[in-house]
Amino acid sequence: MSWNRVAVVGAGIIKFGELFEQSYEQMAAGAFAAALDSVDEGFEPTQVEAAFVATQRGTLWGQEGIGGNTIPTAIGLAGIPCTRIENACPSGSDAFRVGAMAVASGVHDVVLVIGVEKMRDKSADEGLLARAAAGHPIFTRGETAPVLFAPFATRHMHEFGTTREMLASVAVKNHHNGSLDPYAHFQNEITIDDVLNSPAVCAPLHLLDCCPQTDGAAAVLLVSAEAAERYTKKPVYVAGFGVATDHPYLHEKTSFTGLKATQLAAERAYAMAGIEPDLIDCAEVHDCFTITEILDIEDLGFVDKGKGGVASLEGDTSLTGRIPINTSGGLLAKGHPIGATGVAQIVECWWQLRGDADERQVETPNGYALQHNVGGRGSGVSVINILTNNAS
Repeated sequence: MSWNRVAVVGAGIIKFGELFEQSYEQMAAGAFAAALDSVDEGFEPTQVEAAFVATQRGTLWGQEGIGGNTIPTAIGLAGIPCTRIENACPSGSDAFRVGAMAVASGVHDVVLVIGVEKMRDKSADEGLLARAAAGHPIFTRGETAPVLFAPFATRHMHEFGTTREMLASVAVKNHHNGSLDPYAHFQNEITIDDVLNSPAVCAPLHLLDCCPQTDGAAAVLLVSAEAAERYTKKPVYVAGFGVATDHPYLHEKTSFTGLKATQLAAERAYAMAGIEPDLIDCAEVHDCFTITEILDIEDLGFVDKGKGGVASLEGDTSLTGRIPINTSGGLLAKGHPIGATGVAQIVECWWQLRGDADERQVETPNGYALQHNVGGRGSGVSVINILTNNAS
């Protein structure tokens, strides 16, 4: 595969949370401003040639016609090409991939990828997530996101002896990381007992096993690798990416101890980057529920199948562990504003590879970070992006 290399020269995020005081467009403008401010050698907004906006606003709010086209005006760039990317929970990841392809193809030299989502202005009673998860009227009756992931937890427990304490350890670790992240929705430490004693949601998942609904926005600036030094002395490059799909309904699944879409996307991303999983120094993975992170680290090849719970409980995935996972706090603590999530994960990987993650900074001797989302009905789509600070 031959393609022109792409660099990330700027990245920014606003604080995630319940942002009732900010509009959709104001959040986007805040993220764009943060990305501009992060460019070491300076960056003029008018240099942006095209924007790719990740959002599920159309699906969630029933406003398909204005899903992304208000963003250029909001950030002072009315007139540029702007395309909305909506691909379930990996919308931000896919927008980054598409933006990278736009630069790699030579069609554009400078691209903005921005993810933005309003989750808190409407309640679940108004059908916010029910609309997004709508499916077969019988197969999916009474189905919610916890209902979709709980069977994976129970099967993993049955086959591998995974315990609720192991699940809880994921939340404890991610809340610790979130307490060090000024942009996280939740910045409080919790204990395993806190998780175990939190209200039941869908057995074996309890409230603190679940990510919150969150408002937020994040943005990155992509340029050709040849142009990167005009903007920064510490560029981060796109090493590879992968996308895959799986059957959308639970009764179509062939396994409940792994996510096939993630496994296939990982194979493709590693092949494109020309590396194996053991070269990844840190990863931001999709932890919408505690069991999801356990499945992720197995499916991504960081631990053997069935060992994800043990690895989490023993600290292998902590900031000082063998493979730090979700240094930002993950979806469990930082939050999950759907369109913004993947882009925010890219921002964290960018900070880690540049040594700019402050108290969350981990060692990156190999120079690789991985970003991953999985989502859609029944984890039907997964997107993975691999970044590197290696110039060659």
